[in-house]
Amino acid sequence: MLFERFAVDVLLASASVSQACELLDLSWDAVHEIMRRAVERGLERRQLEGLRHLGMDEKSFKRGQSYITLLTDLDHSRVLDVVEERTGEAADQLWATLTPEQKQAVEAVAVDMWEPFIQAVQKQVPAADIVHDKFHVSKYLGEAVDKVRRVEHKELLARGDETLTGTRQLWLYNPQNFSAEQAEEFGVLKDLHLKVARAWAAKELFSKFWEYQEAGWARRFFKDWFGWVSRSRLKPMIEVAQMLKRHLDNLLTYLKHHITNAVTEGLNSKIQSIKANARGFRNFKNYRTRILFFCGKLDLYPL
Repeated sequence: MLFERFAVDVLLASASVSQACELLDLSWDAVHEIMRRAVERGLERRQLEGLRHLGMDEKSFKRGQSYITLLTDLDHSRVLDVVEERTGEAADQLWATLTPEQKQAVEAVAVDMWEPFIQAVQKQVPAADIVHDKFHVSKYLGEAVDKVRRVEHKELLARGDETLTGTRQLWLYNPQNFSAEQAEEFGVLKDLHLKVARAWAAKELFSKFWEYQEAGWARRFFKDWFGWVSRSRLKPMIEVAQMLKRHLDNLLTYLKHHITNAVTEGLNSKIQSIKANARGFRNFKNYRTRILFFCGKLDLYPL
């Protein structure tokens, strides 16, 4: 038992499981069994009373369209559980890990605009507010800006104009992170009356939405922003604006709860490191064990 406790500490401190195997002079199978027992103990002991703000998101599993779905505790920065797939059935299975009393305490869930996730939240925790995550909104807007840039770049190249060549990252990066040289180059690009510059301005302007204190003022801002984008004749931006309009009520809930999936995104980065260090997982059970061992904040030690 003392050695197993020591092994848990080594695993938590090591850069990878293979490094821990080397330090402990144990086989991969032996170390995995230690992790499996530790997670089993941790889940049995875990207290989940007082859950208030949760997040639900997807993460890639294998190559191609293979995903897992995670349920996270945003207040305590931990993964509560993980299931295969990103379907409505998978989401229901994930929520089934909580008791009715625990689900009743949930006040809000940060989730993407993926319809099966939305429906699962509405069915499983009907009293909780759905909060569409502003980082996902920024991602959708950024992708739309890039689509505008690609189309315009082709049009300009057809005329022998290479203005947009090599500028992709400038339209996607946060200007606050620009070097002096990048800031100067971007300043020139913005003044060239390009379509992508208008798309970028619309994306940047939307960030003001999250700063409002009152839903009424935020709704008025959105109406003006939506009208401007609708008249822009920039199809990718118009499509995203229409999607945001359909989900406006669940964007406005952010002003009440001020939660995002930033915690989940941070955990996703940690999970990506786990996956990279393991050079991928063929077995979902092993993947789940690793995720809960390193990201579940469980009491892993033997008594």
